[in-house]
Amino acid sequence: MTALLLPLLAAVPVMAAAVAAILPWRAVGRALALAVPTATAVAGLGLLVFHHTTPVAVSHVGGFIPGVAIPFVSDGFTALMLVATGLVAALALLFCLLTGEFARSRYFAPLALLLLAGANGALLTGDLFNLFVFVEVMLLPSYALIAMTGTWRRLGIGRLFVVINLITSTLLLAGVGFVYATAGSVNLAVLAGAATEDGRVAAALGIVLMALCIKAGAVPVHGWLPRSYPGTSSGVMALFSALHTKVALYAVIRIWATAFDLDPAWGRVLLVVALVTTLWGAIASAAPLGIREILAWQMVSGIGVILAALAVASEPGGSIVYLIHHMITIGALIMLFGAAEHAYGSDRLDRLSGLWHRDRPLAVLAVVAIAALVGLPPTSGLIGKLEVVAASLTPGGAWGIVTLVVVLLASVIGLVAMLRLWRGALWGEDMEQTRTATEPDLPARVPARLLVPGGALVAVSVALFLGYGAVAPQVDRAVGGLVDTTGYVDTVLDGEDALTATTIGGTP
Repeated sequence: MTALLLPLLAAVPVMAAAVAAILPWRAVGRALALAVPTATAVAGLGLLVFHHTTPVAVSHVGGFIPGVAIPFVSDGFTALMLVATGLVAALALLFCLLTGEFARSRYFAPLALLLLAGANGALLTGDLFNLFVFVEVMLLPSYALIAMTGTWRRLGIGRLFVVINLITSTLLLAGVGFVYATAGSVNLAVLAGAATEDGRVAAALGIVLMALCIKAGAVPVHGWLPRSYPGTSSGVMALFSALHTKVALYAVIRIWATAFDLDPAWGRVLLVVALVTTLWGAIASAAPLGIREILAWQMVSGIGVILAALAVASEPGGSIVYLIHHMITIGALIMLFGAAEHAYGSDRLDRLSGLWHRDRPLAVLAVVAIAALVGLPPTSGLIGKLEVVAASLTPGGAWGIVTLVVVLLASVIGLVAMLRLWRGALWGEDMEQTRTATEPDLPARVPARLLVPGGALVAVSVALFLGYGAVAPQVDRAVGGLVDTTGYVDTVLDGEDALTATTIGGTP
């Protein structure tokens, strides 16, 4: 893996989408939809190895001078996210294949590949304007995926999804414009530390962060997420949960670490938003009857935890670990209960009662995934919660204590919500009548093949707990690159000469 190959992580999914759309054989599209995200995860692993000796890799697309060229940049944090997004996306698309989503339209595979192209580009770009571009590349196929999948509510929630994201994209573009007007550049390496030196740049970047927090699903503009995601199919919801909100959170972490230098003085507003999001999502998850709506509210709560661990700490390690854990755990739960929904025709608690008695393998996997979400061993949830607790306690002071109390309280409320899910869907009385499409008079059973994607993510969660000693150095390397951005800046701007030629408030 060399730096020159970085643009291929965005270009290859686009070319694969074109091939899948042009060729009439759906098998080609299906093969590409599974192979490309798998290749992304493998490339991420290759980058992790590469970054042992080369902390930052950059490719300047177009051959322009650093600071002007479109930079594709990878470091330890980027590589970790490529592995996580590629893995979850590959398993989510495998689940879509097993549940028949690909059969709905021959354009399902090309749309999913375009979505992955936008996600990869957003993870790799070192430029705020191109971050906006790649986010839009993610959104355009998402509109079509919502329209062609899910329940009868998909057109209504599709309209909500489009309106919210169009408004937010306008806000994001305006913020990027303000950054350029105040700083003279939208290159992140040029903007390193700029927010702490110039209040105008900080205000402009604040608009960018606000737009990204809305796209992530943070309070107070959060209601679109639990309303729209459950209206899609379970496979598309798993895909969205791995890409949309998590890419926005990645961008928040990157901008906060690079431009704001993780300065806690600028983090109070973000921390308040994060704590309210954490608590609000946990409380709301205890009420719905639909399992995917419960999980959507848990997504909102998890987003708050990730942002809180970022805003309160002097290092983003807790935020990174919990982000990766949350991608894996939420994806596993959505696909496991999505398998039950596919077999039984509903995701309501009262219509899935007694899964433990009928579908023991599904129930066992779901229990482990629930334990991961709550933060119990032997899963990545315990590691994630411990990292967040450490992030809250490290800086000390009242804000750290408040963060710790809110996160623990939200965990307890989340446990109550999961116990309600357990009692309603898994351990409840066996239903008197269940159905399948082919045998309406016999109890439905979840096919074992549908458990493979969610079960694989559960296995990854357990493996992260058992083998965290091998993962921790990768996380430490990612944290080191975010805390000390000197290597990032020097590599992207090609050393001291380029850094001198491209200055805040000036023209390259």
